Amino acid sequence: MTGKTDAPADAPRCSYCGEPFPSERLRALHRGLEHYDSLGDDERAAYEDAYHSETEDIRSFRLRALVVLVALYFGFLMTYAVVAV
Repeated sequence: MTGKTDAPADAPRCSYCGEPFPSERLRALHRGLEHYDSLGDDERAAYEDAYHSETEDIRSFRLRALVVLVALYFGFLMTYAVVAV
């Protein structure tokens, strides 16, 4: 396999460069980032949907990571307060 990813043989491939992708979403993101000028209306809409979905996932991850860090901080702070007394 010549692609950069470890995708199965029947994985969706980019119709422009032939690179395999493990999911349709990743292929749509690749097409939008690498081949945007060559895309048709349907492919651009798929890219925009995938982009917005990815943005929402990243925002959700950042929020969850922040909550975990704040909880750890206060957990260590309370542990120190109990142990140091």
